Amino acid sequence: MGMLQEFKEFAVKGNVVDLAVGVIIGGAFGKIVDSVVGDLVMPVVGAAVGKLDFSNMFIVLGNIPAGTATTLDALKKAGVPVFAYGSFITVAVNFAILAFIIFLMVKQINRFKREAPPPAPAPVVESPISEEVLLLRQIRDNLKK
Repeated sequence: MGMLQEFKEFAVKGNVVDLAVGVIIGGAFGKIVDSVVGDLVMPVVGAAVGKLDFSNMFIVLGNIPAGTATTLDALKKAGVPVFAYGSFITVAVNFAILAFIIFLMVKQINRFKREAPPPAPAPVVESPISEEVLLLRQIRDNLKK
């Protein structure tokens, strides 16, 4: 029972729950970045470079069986080794965009932290001094004389 209790305490700690939420949101955010790169950025880059489709940029490293289409998907399904540098370009652009967005988010969060006014100190509430304390102070002061 002790190990189960320890696991329960570990699993419900704030850090573990925060990490789980971060991973879930990160997965969803990754899909958004993939869409931005694949649907918005890469077509523009492809148009600037000459309407290339980066996902189908590759070098065949083996023999192509007869009747196999020369697309990346068809070659991979046929088991032909390919050097898919276009996929790497897409992933690298995804990473750069994601890193830049995270940089902007962290920069904004840090700006908010600097702008936030410091919390007001809690008012000091003086409790009335008890009669015993007053008598003890008086005795102390008389002994000093």
